Amino acid sequence: QVQLVESGGGLEQAGGSLRLSCAASGRTFSSDYMGWFRQAPGKEREFVAAIGWSGASTYYADSVKGRFTISRDNAKNTVYLQMNSLKPEDTAVYYCASAIRPPPRFDVRYWGQGTQVTVSS
Repeated sequence: QVQLVESGGGLEQAGGSLRLSCAASGRTFSSDYMGWFRQAPGKEREFVAAIGWSGASTYYADSVKGRFTISRDNAKNTVYLQMNSLKPEDTAVYYCASAIRPPPRFDVRYWGQGTQVTVSS
C-alpha cells in the first residue's frame, strides 16, 4: 500500500510560479512511475506530467510543456511539479498518482487527495 499526500497548492497570479510536492509512503515509490493529473470545475480529470523511476524519462501534456517540470527525489520519497508561467487555465485540483506503466497506458494504482491551485489574472 502506497499513500500519496500532495502539498504546495495555493493562490498565484498569472505569470507566477508554484511548486507542488507529493510525499509517498511505502516501499514501491522508487520503482513506480509517478505522475500528476488535474481537474478543473466541470471538466474531466486530465493528465499533466509523469516521470520514470530513475527520473530520466519524463512526459508532459502539450498544454504544460515548456512551463511545467516534473522531478523526483527517491531518497525523500517525494515527487515535485514545478509550475512556471502560470495561466488562469491552470486553475484546478492537482492530484499525484502512481502507476506501473508509463504513458500512454499509465494505469493508476494510487491517487493522492489533491491540492488546489488557483491562478488569477
